[in-house]
Amino acid sequence: MSLFLTPRFFGLLLATVVGLTAAFFLPVLWPPMQVALGLVLALTLLDAGLLYLSARRTAAPVFGRRVLGDKLANGSDNDVRLYVENRYNFPVSTEIIDEIPHQFQRRDVLFAARIGAGQTQVITYQLRPTKRGEYEFGALNIYAASPLGLVRRRFRHEAGRVVPVYPSFLQMRQYELLAISNRLTEVGVKRIRRVGQSMEFEQIRPYVAGDDPRSINWKATARRSTGAADSLVVNHFQDERAQQVYCLIDKGRVMRMPFAGLSLLDYAINATLVVSNIALLKHDRAGLITFSNRPGATLAADRRPGHLLKLLEILYRQKTKYLETDFELLYSTVRARVRQRSLLILFTNFETLHGMQRQLPYLRRLAKDHLLLVVFFENTELRTYLDTDPATTEDIYNQTIAEKFAQEKRQIVLELQRYGIHSLLTAPQDLTVNTINKYLEFKARGLL
Repeated sequence: MSLFLTPRFFGLLLATVVGLTAAFFLPVLWPPMQVALGLVLALTLLDAGLLYLSARRTAAPVFGRRVLGDKLANGSDNDVRLYVENRYNFPVSTEIIDEIPHQFQRRDVLFAARIGAGQTQVITYQLRPTKRGEYEFGALNIYAASPLGLVRRRFRHEAGRVVPVYPSFLQMRQYELLAISNRLTEVGVKRIRRVGQSMEFEQIRPYVAGDDPRSINWKATARRSTGAADSLVVNHFQDERAQQVYCLIDKGRVMRMPFAGLSLLDYAINATLVVSNIALLKHDRAGLITFSNRPGATLAADRRPGHLLKLLEILYRQKTKYLETDFELLYSTVRARVRQRSLLILFTNFETLHGMQRQLPYLRRLAKDHLLLVVFFENTELRTYLDTDPATTEDIYNQTIAEKFAQEKRQIVLELQRYGIHSLLTAPQDLTVNTINKYLEFKARGLL
Protein backbone atom coordinates (compact mmCIF):
# COMPACT_ATOMS: atom_id res chain seq x y z
CA MET A 1 0.00 0.00 0.00
CA SER A 2 1.48 3.33 -1.03
CA LEU A 3 -1.46 5.77 -0.76
CA PHE A 4 -2.39 7.35 2.57
CA LEU A 5 -4.97 9.97 3.51
CA THR A 6 -3.66 12.94 5.49
CA PRO A 7 -5.06 14.68 8.59
CA ARG A 8 -6.01 17.60 6.33
CA PHE A 9 -8.34 15.32 4.35
CA PHE A 10 -9.99 13.98 7.48
CA GLY A 11 -10.37 17.51 8.84
CA LEU A 12 -12.19 18.68 5.70
CA LEU A 13 -14.27 15.53 5.62
CA LEU A 14 -15.26 15.98 9.26
CA ALA A 15 -16.26 19.60 8.63
CA THR A 16 -18.38 18.48 5.67
CA VAL A 17 -20.09 15.74 7.71
CA VAL A 18 -20.89 18.24 10.44
CA GLY A 19 -22.37 20.58 7.81
CA LEU A 20 -24.47 17.75 6.32
CA THR A 21 -25.73 16.87 9.79
CA ALA A 22 -26.70 20.49 10.36
CA ALA A 23 -28.51 20.45 7.00
CA PHE A 24 -31.12 18.07 8.43
CA PHE A 25 -32.19 20.85 10.76
CA LEU A 26 -31.49 23.76 8.37
CA PRO A 27 -32.45 22.63 4.82
CA VAL A 28 -30.93 25.79 3.38
CA LEU A 29 -27.48 24.29 4.07
CA TRP A 30 -28.13 21.14 2.08
CA PRO A 31 -27.08 22.39 -1.43
CA PRO A 32 -23.81 24.06 -0.34
CA MET A 33 -22.85 21.03 1.77
CA GLN A 34 -23.40 18.72 -1.18
CA VAL A 35 -21.15 20.98 -3.25
CA ALA A 36 -18.58 20.99 -0.45
CA LEU A 37 -18.56 17.19 -0.24
CA GLY A 38 -18.15 16.89 -3.99
CA LEU A 39 -15.36 19.46 -3.91
CA VAL A 40 -13.48 17.52 -1.20
CA LEU A 41 -13.75 14.28 -3.18
CA ALA A 42 -12.72 16.02 -6.42
CA LEU A 43 -9.69 17.66 -4.80
CA THR A 44 -8.69 14.33 -3.31
CA LEU A 45 -8.82 12.65 -6.72
CA LEU A 46 -6.91 15.57 -8.22
CA ASP A 47 -4.26 15.30 -5.50
CA ALA A 48 -3.86 11.57 -6.10
CA GLY A 49 -3.59 12.26 -9.82
CA LEU A 50 -0.81 14.78 -9.21
CA LEU A 51 1.20 12.22 -7.23
CA TYR A 52 0.64 9.26 -9.57
CA LEU A 53 -0.37 10.33 -13.08
CA SER A 54 1.89 13.38 -13.43
CA ALA A 55 4.98 11.22 -12.99
CA ARG A 56 4.18 8.14 -15.07
CA ARG A 57 7.46 8.44 -16.95
CA THR A 58 9.50 8.48 -13.74
CA ALA A 59 9.91 5.24 -11.78
CA ALA A 60 10.65 7.08 -8.53
CA PRO A 61 9.38 10.69 -8.56
CA VAL A 62 10.78 11.05 -5.06
CA PHE A 63 14.13 9.31 -4.72
CA GLY A 64 15.91 8.63 -1.43
CA ARG A 65 19.38 7.41 -0.60
CA ARG A 66 21.03 6.59 2.73
CA VAL A 67 24.77 7.24 2.88
CA LEU A 68 26.94 5.80 5.64
CA GLY A 69 30.24 3.98 5.89
CA ASP A 70 30.74 0.32 5.12
CA LYS A 71 31.09 -0.16 8.88
CA LEU A 72 30.12 1.72 12.05
CA ALA A 73 32.36 2.57 15.01
CA ASN A 74 31.31 1.13 18.36
CA GLY A 75 30.81 3.68 21.12
CA SER A 76 31.18 6.66 18.75
CA ASP A 77 28.70 8.96 17.02
CA ASN A 78 28.46 7.83 13.39
CA ASP A 79 27.05 10.24 10.81
CA VAL A 80 24.19 9.03 8.62
CA ARG A 81 23.14 11.20 5.66
CA LEU A 82 19.82 10.97 3.87
CA TYR A 83 19.57 12.42 0.35
CA VAL A 84 15.97 13.02 -0.78
CA GLU A 85 15.42 14.22 -4.37
CA ASN A 86 12.13 15.66 -5.63
CA ARG A 87 11.66 14.87 -9.33
CA TYR A 88 8.13 16.29 -9.53
CA ASN A 89 7.53 19.62 -11.28
CA PHE A 90 5.96 21.02 -8.10
CA PRO A 91 7.19 21.25 -4.48
CA VAL A 92 6.35 18.45 -2.07
CA SER A 93 6.07 18.19 1.69
CA THR A 94 7.77 15.03 2.95
CA GLU A 95 8.03 12.98 6.10
CA ILE A 96 11.08 10.70 6.11
CA ILE A 97 11.22 7.66 8.38
CA ASP A 98 14.46 5.66 8.42
CA GLU A 99 14.10 2.08 9.66
CA ILE A 100 17.26 1.83 11.75
CA PRO A 101 18.45 -1.46 13.33
CA HIS A 102 16.49 -2.63 16.38
CA GLN A 103 19.65 -2.57 18.53
CA PHE A 104 19.42 1.22 18.81
CA GLN A 105 15.94 1.15 20.36
CA ARG A 106 15.09 4.56 18.93
CA ARG A 107 11.71 5.73 17.64
CA ASP A 108 12.62 9.32 16.83
CA VAL A 109 14.25 8.90 13.42
CA LEU A 110 11.54 10.90 11.66
CA PHE A 111 12.21 14.09 9.71
CA ALA A 112 9.95 16.58 7.95
CA ALA A 113 11.18 18.56 4.96
CA ARG A 114 9.70 20.70 2.19
CA ILE A 115 11.54 20.14 -1.09
CA GLY A 116 11.21 22.35 -4.13
CA ALA A 117 10.70 21.04 -7.65
CA GLY A 118 13.85 19.35 -8.94
CA GLN A 119 15.73 19.96 -5.69
CA THR A 120 17.53 17.67 -3.23
CA GLN A 121 17.37 17.84 0.56
CA VAL A 122 20.21 16.49 2.73
CA ILE A 123 19.39 15.33 6.26
CA THR A 124 22.12 14.30 8.71
CA TYR A 125 21.69 12.46 11.99
CA GLN A 126 23.91 10.33 14.21
CA LEU A 127 23.82 6.77 15.54
CA ARG A 128 25.87 5.51 18.49
CA PRO A 129 26.06 1.70 18.65
CA THR A 130 27.06 0.07 21.92
CA LYS A 131 27.68 -3.51 20.79
CA ARG A 132 29.84 -5.00 18.08
CA GLY A 133 28.24 -7.20 15.44
CA GLU A 134 26.02 -6.95 12.38
CA TYR A 135 23.24 -4.35 12.23
CA GLU A 136 20.48 -4.55 9.61
CA PHE A 137 18.88 -1.38 8.28
CA GLY A 138 15.34 -1.49 6.92
CA ALA A 139 13.84 0.70 4.24
CA LEU A 140 14.06 4.46 3.92
CA ASN A 141 10.38 5.49 3.82
CA ILE A 142 9.46 8.82 2.24
CA TYR A 143 5.86 10.08 2.45
CA ALA A 144 5.34 12.81 -0.13
CA ALA A 145 2.38 15.18 -0.39
CA SER A 146 1.56 17.78 -3.05
CA PRO A 147 0.70 21.40 -2.17
CA LEU A 148 -2.95 20.28 -1.76
CA GLY A 149 -1.85 17.99 1.07
CA LEU A 150 -4.89 15.68 1.05
CA VAL A 151 -3.09 12.42 0.29
CA ARG A 152 0.45 11.11 0.64
CA ARG A 153 2.37 8.68 -1.52
CA ARG A 154 4.95 6.43 0.05
CA PHE A 155 8.30 5.64 -1.57
CA ARG A 156 10.63 2.95 -0.17
CA HIS A 157 14.37 2.83 -0.87
CA GLU A 158 17.59 1.31 0.52
CA ALA A 159 15.91 -1.75 2.09
CA GLY A 160 17.80 -4.62 3.72
CA ARG A 161 21.35 -3.30 4.11
CA VAL A 162 23.57 -5.01 6.72
CA VAL A 163 26.41 -2.96 8.27
CA PRO A 164 28.94 -4.38 10.76
CA VAL A 165 29.86 -2.45 13.92
CA TYR A 166 33.62 -2.52 14.56
CA PRO A 167 35.74 -1.23 17.45
CA SER A 168 35.89 2.55 17.39
CA PHE A 169 38.12 3.29 14.39
CA LEU A 170 36.75 6.86 14.52
CA GLN A 171 38.35 7.35 17.92
CA MET A 172 41.54 5.80 16.58
CA ARG A 173 41.63 8.23 13.63
CA GLN A 174 40.99 11.18 15.93
CA TYR A 175 44.00 10.33 18.10
CA GLU A 176 46.08 9.53 15.03
CA LEU A 177 45.46 12.95 13.48
CA LEU A 178 46.21 14.69 16.78
CA ALA A 179 49.41 12.68 17.20
CA ILE A 180 50.61 13.49 13.68
CA SER A 181 49.94 17.21 14.21
CA ASN A 182 51.41 17.11 17.73
CA ARG A 183 48.09 18.17 19.32
CA LEU A 184 47.39 15.26 21.65
CA THR A 185 47.24 17.67 24.58
CA GLU A 186 43.84 18.80 23.29
CA VAL A 187 42.31 15.49 24.44
CA GLY A 188 44.17 15.27 27.75
CA VAL A 189 47.41 13.53 26.74
CA LYS A 190 50.21 15.09 28.78
CA ARG A 191 53.51 16.44 27.54
CA ILE A 192 56.03 14.39 29.51
CA ARG A 193 59.57 15.64 29.99
CA ARG A 194 62.12 13.10 28.87
CA VAL A 195 64.36 11.65 31.57
CA GLY A 196 67.81 10.39 30.62
CA GLN A 197 69.02 9.44 27.13
CA SER A 198 67.11 6.30 26.20
CA MET A 199 67.36 7.36 22.59
CA GLU A 200 69.02 6.41 19.33
CA PHE A 201 71.30 8.73 17.34
CA GLU A 202 69.64 9.78 14.07
CA GLN A 203 71.59 12.63 12.44
CA ILE A 204 73.61 15.83 12.88
CA ARG A 205 71.73 19.03 12.14
CA PRO A 206 72.29 22.81 12.55
CA TYR A 207 71.76 24.29 15.99
CA VAL A 208 68.52 26.27 16.50
CA ALA A 209 67.40 28.36 19.46
CA GLY A 210 66.03 26.14 22.20
CA ASP A 211 68.28 23.13 21.56
CA ASP A 212 70.01 21.64 24.59
CA PRO A 213 73.61 22.98 24.60
CA ARG A 214 74.77 19.60 25.87
CA SER A 215 73.79 18.07 22.51
CA ILE A 216 76.25 20.28 20.54
CA ASN A 217 78.70 18.19 18.56
CA TRP A 218 81.90 20.19 19.04
CA LYS A 219 84.06 18.05 16.78
CA ALA A 220 81.66 18.44 13.86
CA THR A 221 81.34 22.16 14.62
CA ALA A 222 85.14 22.58 14.56
CA ARG A 223 85.29 21.09 11.08
CA ARG A 224 82.98 23.80 9.75
CA SER A 225 85.02 26.66 8.24
CA THR A 226 82.86 29.75 8.94
CA GLY A 227 83.32 29.94 12.71
CA ALA A 228 80.04 31.86 13.00
CA ALA A 229 77.39 31.17 15.60
CA ASP A 230 75.13 29.61 12.96
CA SER A 231 77.80 27.02 12.21
CA LEU A 232 77.05 25.11 15.40
CA VAL A 233 75.67 21.61 14.87
CA VAL A 234 73.95 19.30 17.32
CA ASN A 235 73.36 15.59 17.60
CA HIS A 236 69.73 14.75 16.92
CA PHE A 237 68.28 11.72 18.67
CA GLN A 238 65.06 9.84 18.21
CA ASP A 239 63.12 7.50 20.47
CA GLU A 240 64.34 3.96 20.58
CA ARG A 241 62.34 2.04 18.03
CA ALA A 242 60.99 -1.46 17.52
CA GLN A 243 59.96 -2.00 21.14
CA GLN A 244 57.13 -4.49 21.64
CA VAL A 245 53.80 -3.38 23.12
CA TYR A 246 51.27 -6.12 23.87
CA CYS A 247 47.70 -5.45 24.98
CA LEU A 248 46.32 -8.28 27.12
CA ILE A 249 42.51 -8.25 27.27
CA ASP A 250 40.60 -10.12 29.95
CA LYS A 251 37.36 -11.53 28.48
CA GLY A 252 36.05 -13.01 31.74
CA ARG A 253 32.82 -12.18 33.53
CA VAL A 254 34.37 -9.18 35.33
CA MET A 255 34.56 -7.37 31.97
CA ARG A 256 30.84 -7.79 31.32
CA MET A 257 29.92 -4.84 33.58
CA PRO A 258 28.25 -2.02 31.58
CA PHE A 259 29.02 1.69 31.71
CA ALA A 260 27.18 4.26 29.56
CA GLY A 261 25.87 1.46 27.35
CA LEU A 262 29.26 -0.17 26.61
CA SER A 263 30.72 -3.12 28.47
CA LEU A 264 34.15 -2.81 30.07
CA LEU A 265 35.39 -5.24 27.43
CA ASP A 266 34.37 -2.83 24.66
CA TYR A 267 36.12 0.04 26.45
CA ALA A 268 39.26 -2.11 26.61
CA ILE A 269 38.95 -3.08 22.94
CA ASN A 270 38.56 0.54 21.82
CA ALA A 271 41.53 1.61 23.96
CA THR A 272 43.62 -1.27 22.59
CA LEU A 273 43.00 -0.14 19.01
CA VAL A 274 44.00 3.46 19.79
CA VAL A 275 47.07 2.60 21.91
CA SER A 276 48.30 0.08 19.33
CA ASN A 277 48.02 2.69 16.58
CA ILE A 278 49.91 5.26 18.69
CA ALA A 279 52.61 2.65 19.33
CA LEU A 280 52.94 2.04 15.58
CA LEU A 281 53.23 5.80 15.00
CA LYS A 282 56.04 5.78 17.59
CA HIS A 283 57.74 3.05 15.49
CA ASP A 284 57.08 0.38 18.10
CA ARG A 285 55.53 -3.00 17.38
CA ALA A 286 52.01 -3.76 18.59
CA GLY A 287 50.62 -7.15 19.54
CA LEU A 288 47.51 -8.63 21.15
CA ILE A 289 46.59 -11.48 23.49
CA THR A 290 43.04 -12.15 24.67
CA PHE A 291 42.21 -14.67 27.37
CA SER A 292 39.50 -15.95 29.68
CA ASN A 293 39.09 -19.49 31.02
CA ARG A 294 40.44 -20.67 27.65
CA PRO A 295 43.14 -19.38 25.30
CA GLY A 296 41.94 -16.51 23.14
CA ALA A 297 43.21 -14.74 20.07
CA THR A 298 46.91 -13.99 19.73
CA LEU A 299 48.59 -11.60 17.29
CA ALA A 300 52.37 -11.37 17.35
CA ALA A 301 53.81 -7.87 17.73
CA ASP A 302 54.60 -6.32 14.37
CA ARG A 303 54.40 -3.02 12.51
CA ARG A 304 54.28 -4.09 8.87
CA PRO A 305 51.64 -2.59 6.54
CA GLY A 306 48.26 -4.18 7.12
CA HIS A 307 49.05 -5.16 10.70
CA LEU A 308 46.56 -2.68 12.17
CA LEU A 309 43.82 -4.04 9.90
CA LYS A 310 44.51 -7.57 11.20
CA LEU A 311 44.27 -6.26 14.74
CA LEU A 312 40.94 -4.56 13.97
CA GLU A 313 39.47 -7.76 12.53
CA ILE A 314 40.53 -9.80 15.56
CA LEU A 315 39.12 -7.25 18.02
CA TYR A 316 35.82 -7.22 16.11
CA ARG A 317 35.28 -10.92 16.84
CA GLN A 318 36.00 -10.86 20.59
CA LYS A 319 33.17 -11.71 22.98
CA THR A 320 32.85 -11.72 26.76
CA LYS A 321 32.94 -15.07 28.54
CA TYR A 322 30.86 -15.57 31.66
CA LEU A 323 33.36 -17.71 33.56
CA GLU A 324 36.28 -16.95 35.87
CA THR A 325 39.47 -15.84 34.14
CA ASP A 326 42.49 -18.15 34.28
CA PHE A 327 45.57 -15.96 34.92
CA GLU A 328 47.83 -19.00 35.02
CA LEU A 329 46.80 -19.63 31.43
CA LEU A 330 47.68 -16.01 30.62
CA TYR A 331 51.16 -16.41 32.11
CA SER A 332 51.85 -19.60 30.16
CA THR A 333 50.60 -17.97 26.93
CA VAL A 334 52.83 -14.92 27.38
CA ARG A 335 55.81 -17.09 28.26
CA ALA A 336 55.32 -19.19 25.12
CA ARG A 337 54.49 -16.37 22.68
CA VAL A 338 56.43 -13.31 23.89
CA ARG A 339 60.17 -14.00 23.89
CA GLN A 340 61.44 -10.41 23.99
CA ARG A 341 61.04 -8.07 26.95
CA SER A 342 57.92 -6.06 26.18
CA LEU A 343 55.41 -3.64 27.61
CA LEU A 344 52.35 -5.64 28.65
CA ILE A 345 49.18 -3.58 29.12
CA LEU A 346 46.73 -5.81 30.97
CA PHE A 347 43.08 -4.72 30.80
CA THR A 348 41.11 -6.41 33.57
CA ASN A 349 38.97 -5.50 36.56
CA PHE A 350 39.49 -6.26 40.25
CA GLU A 351 36.57 -5.51 42.55
CA THR A 352 38.22 -6.69 45.79
CA LEU A 353 41.73 -6.87 47.19
CA HIS A 354 41.29 -10.59 47.80
CA GLY A 355 40.39 -11.13 44.15
CA MET A 356 43.61 -9.42 43.05
CA GLN A 357 45.75 -11.28 45.59
CA ARG A 358 44.61 -14.62 44.17
CA GLN A 359 46.12 -13.57 40.82
CA LEU A 360 49.14 -11.77 42.27
CA PRO A 361 51.61 -14.70 41.88
CA TYR A 362 51.00 -14.74 38.12
CA LEU A 363 51.21 -10.95 37.86
CA ARG A 364 54.56 -11.01 39.67
CA ARG A 365 55.89 -13.61 37.24
CA LEU A 366 54.81 -11.48 34.28
CA ALA A 367 56.43 -8.38 35.82
CA LYS A 368 59.67 -10.28 36.35
CA ASP A 369 60.24 -10.75 32.61
CA HIS A 370 58.34 -7.78 31.20
CA LEU A 371 57.22 -4.24 31.97
CA LEU A 372 53.67 -4.87 33.22
CA LEU A 373 50.92 -2.25 33.49
CA VAL A 374 47.70 -3.49 35.12
CA VAL A 375 44.71 -1.38 34.07
CA PHE A 376 41.46 -1.75 35.98
CA PHE A 377 38.34 0.34 36.41
CA GLU A 378 36.98 2.75 38.95
CA ASN A 379 33.29 2.41 39.80
CA THR A 380 32.14 5.89 38.77
CA GLU A 381 28.55 5.33 39.91
CA LEU A 382 29.89 4.56 43.38
CA ARG A 383 31.95 7.77 43.29
CA THR A 384 28.89 9.81 42.26
CA TYR A 385 26.93 8.29 45.14
CA LEU A 386 29.71 9.14 47.60
CA ASP A 387 29.77 12.77 46.44
CA THR A 388 26.10 13.33 47.37
CA ASP A 389 25.15 14.58 50.82
CA PRO A 390 23.42 11.92 52.97
CA ALA A 391 19.86 12.77 53.98
CA THR A 392 19.03 9.89 56.31
CA THR A 393 20.77 7.47 58.62
CA GLU A 394 20.34 4.79 55.98
CA ASP A 395 22.19 6.99 53.47
CA ILE A 396 25.08 7.38 55.93
CA TYR A 397 25.25 3.61 56.39
CA ASN A 398 25.16 2.96 52.63
CA GLN A 399 27.85 5.57 51.97
CA THR A 400 30.07 3.96 54.60
CA ILE A 401 29.79 0.63 52.77
CA ALA A 402 30.42 2.35 49.43
CA GLU A 403 33.51 4.09 50.81
CA LYS A 404 34.82 0.70 51.91
CA PHE A 405 34.60 -0.60 48.33
CA ALA A 406 36.23 2.56 46.94
CA GLN A 407 39.04 2.28 49.49
CA GLU A 408 39.61 -1.32 48.49
CA LYS A 409 40.29 -0.22 44.92
CA ARG A 410 42.97 2.15 46.18
CA GLN A 411 44.46 -0.64 48.31
CA ILE A 412 44.80 -2.76 45.17
CA VAL A 413 46.94 -0.02 43.61
CA LEU A 414 49.17 0.14 46.69
CA GLU A 415 49.50 -3.64 46.83
CA LEU A 416 50.61 -3.81 43.20
CA GLN A 417 53.12 -0.99 43.74
CA ARG A 418 54.50 -2.89 46.70
CA TYR A 419 55.68 -5.62 44.32
CA GLY A 420 56.93 -3.20 41.67
CA ILE A 421 53.95 -3.67 39.35
CA HIS A 422 52.69 -0.56 37.58
CA SER A 423 48.95 0.02 37.81
CA LEU A 424 46.31 2.38 36.47
CA LEU A 425 42.94 2.86 38.17
CA THR A 426 40.76 4.80 35.74
CA ALA A 427 37.18 5.69 34.96
CA PRO A 428 35.95 3.90 31.80
CA GLN A 429 35.48 7.14 29.85
CA ASP A 430 39.10 8.16 30.59
CA LEU A 431 40.62 4.78 29.79
CA THR A 432 42.13 5.63 26.40
CA VAL A 433 43.72 8.93 27.42
CA ASN A 434 45.12 7.58 30.69
CA THR A 435 46.57 4.50 29.00
CA ILE A 436 48.28 6.61 26.32
CA ASN A 437 49.72 8.83 29.05
CA LYS A 438 51.19 5.79 30.81
CA TYR A 439 52.68 4.46 27.57
CA LEU A 440 54.30 7.82 26.78
CA GLU A 441 55.56 8.09 30.36
CA PHE A 442 57.27 4.72 30.06
CA LYS A 443 58.83 5.82 26.77
CA ALA A 444 60.06 9.08 28.30
CA ARG A 445 61.54 7.34 31.33
CA GLY A 446 63.30 4.76 29.17
CA LEU A 447 61.60 1.84 30.87
CA LEU A 448 60.89 0.03 27.60
